[in-house]
Amino acid sequence: MTAKGWQHIHQVVVVGLGITGLSVVNYLKRHQPSTSIKVIDTRSTPPGAEKLPNDVQLHCGGWQQAWLNDADLIVVNPGIALATPELQLAIEAGVPVVGDIELFAWHVEKPVIAITGSNGKSTVTDLTGEMAKACGLKVGVGGNIGVPALELIDQDNDLYVLELSSFQLETTSSLELVAAAFLNLSEDHMDRYHGMEDYRQAKLRIFDNAKYCVVNLQDEATYPDQVGKVLVSFGLDPKADFGLVTHQGAEWLAQRNTPIMPSSELTLVGRHNLANVLVVLALLDSAGIDYKKALTTLRNYSGLTHRCQVVADNQGIKWINDSKATNVASTLAALYGLECGGSLYLLVGGVGKGADFSDLKPALAPLPVELCCFGRDAEQFMPLHPSAKHYDTMQDVIADIAPRLKSGDMVMLSPACASFDQFSNFMARGDAFAALAQQYAF
Repeated sequence: MTAKGWQHIHQVVVVGLGITGLSVVNYLKRHQPSTSIKVIDTRSTPPGAEKLPNDVQLHCGGWQQAWLNDADLIVVNPGIALATPELQLAIEAGVPVVGDIELFAWHVEKPVIAITGSNGKSTVTDLTGEMAKACGLKVGVGGNIGVPALELIDQDNDLYVLELSSFQLETTSSLELVAAAFLNLSEDHMDRYHGMEDYRQAKLRIFDNAKYCVVNLQDEATYPDQVGKVLVSFGLDPKADFGLVTHQGAEWLAQRNTPIMPSSELTLVGRHNLANVLVVLALLDSAGIDYKKALTTLRNYSGLTHRCQVVADNQGIKWINDSKATNVASTLAALYGLECGGSLYLLVGGVGKGADFSDLKPALAPLPVELCCFGRDAEQFMPLHPSAKHYDTMQDVIADIAPRLKSGDMVMLSPACASFDQFSNFMARGDAFAALAQQYAF
């Protein structure tokens, strides 16, 4: 189905409310006002219900199969699996089921860049948007990050940059992309997929209608299965189309071995963020955007809030807020290839959710680290490094270490745990760390 098929659609059922569901309803009211809209949400009090227009029917607390079977189109929230029996019955009855990104695809007329992957996609999406804006373009950034895609449609944009989850890609089939990136693949959402290959295939849908496919040279799983696709590779390797080379005795970002800028000039920290930057350059170049106009923006970019974000840098001491690292894999990514001229004061702890933290031990071993363990499950981190010290709170940590900090040191909050023992969420935890950084760094 395409945008031309709207004349045959009279009854639309939106499954799942919240931010995305509301964006679908509002889009339909603006652009398809002749359609009848009904909403199903299995929660008894779904968020956003009070914002629905009066003429939109809402069924809460369960399913309404008759609505589904009688619909001309079902628009399903990405958090609801297509394998859900009620949706399968409707699909068997011949009702098309799509997601909000498919509606966006039917409508959009300007170039679109999209990013998926298990890790790093929010940073890549945000930085791609910021650099494109610095090149003079009007850019709409959203999707799985921040603003729902359909809320961007009525903006006067030259370019759209979307973060897309595997869940969103499952219900998307006609999104044409000037450039698409599949960053990496690691185990996730195994409660939704029948193994890693099923998860990978959902991610690979991003390349179905992409002009350029940006792939990870160091992760073969990110390569499309289809032959004939135009591939652009990135990686921490000179063999990549966008990689790292040695130039003038230093490490430089490079495009096909042509140096662009020294990696040391980036504000972003961590080797994983070097890879993220290379993806951004590959996407912009593939979309025909002269990224060299935005290198100042790239140099100054400090990252998304709570994701390896530099929140203070004074007297040679960096303070890094990585509160979003709520599991071991995220903290390992932050530690990978971390360059610290002095001591690393690593703050870990919180609610461990039954996780096994032993994978952190070999990652910490070669680092000049002082392991600062706080929160409910602090004791679980104590065996991981000889330097480990137990604290009650984050504030206790900072008050203890601040007098010892010297130029070249780094203070990083990358807790590998959830926050709800002492904070309402990871954002509140990160904000508290940033406030402490401002208090003690200046």
